[in-house]
Amino acid sequence: MLKLLKIALATTLFSSICTAGNLYEKFPKQIKANEKYVFYSHGFIVEGDNPTPVNPHWGMYDFPKIKELLADEKYNLIAYHRPKDTDPKEFAKKLANDIKMLADQGVKYENITLIGFSRGGAITVLTSHYVQSDKMKSIILAGCGKFVKSNTDVKVHGNIYSIFETSDGVGSCQYLINRSEKVKSFEEIAISTGKGHGAFYNPLPEWVEPVKKWILSD
Repeated sequence: MLKLLKIALATTLFSSICTAGNLYEKFPKQIKANEKYVFYSHGFIVEGDNPTPVNPHWGMYDFPKIKELLADEKYNLIAYHRPKDTDPKEFAKKLANDIKMLADQGVKYENITLIGFSRGGAITVLTSHYVQSDKMKSIILAGCGKFVKSNTDVKVHGNIYSIFETSDGVGSCQYLINRSEKVKSFEEIAISTGKGHGAFYNPLPEWVEPVKKWILSD
């Protein structure tokens, strides 16, 4: 009897600890207020029906593998596959609404993180601009390109982490931070894989590991 009780207690404890770790392709039907939620926005090339499109210069964008390796037992990952010709501003408004729904159900803004690469990085910037939370986290992966530069009224808020590739034409996000007076914290690192923009087409440890570490940092 005592042995059965110990097993039951252990099972209850394990289930209470390992509650997150889900991967969603649509907004989850059930929200748990005490868990972390992470949104990943892919690059422009993936828009449409093909999750593994190929660029002649940078190779295959492995969206399924990126989702698999970005996922973690300590947070829920939401990764939408955007349709072709998605309007970045409209999609950012959708994400902002998703975040509002999480907050309305008790999820703290400090437990919500946005990640975006390239066009997805621009969407991440726009979403931060719309949400205007000083507690939310945003990760920009080679996303401070022409779109962000030309939309000078768009600013980020809260805690910002940027990663860019030294062999890529899209560089630092420092100019965005300089015009964004509501940034609470900013960290940026450069990786050097020699793969150009394609460094983020696959879940290389050079960027996946620091991203996951930063998501889980306090």
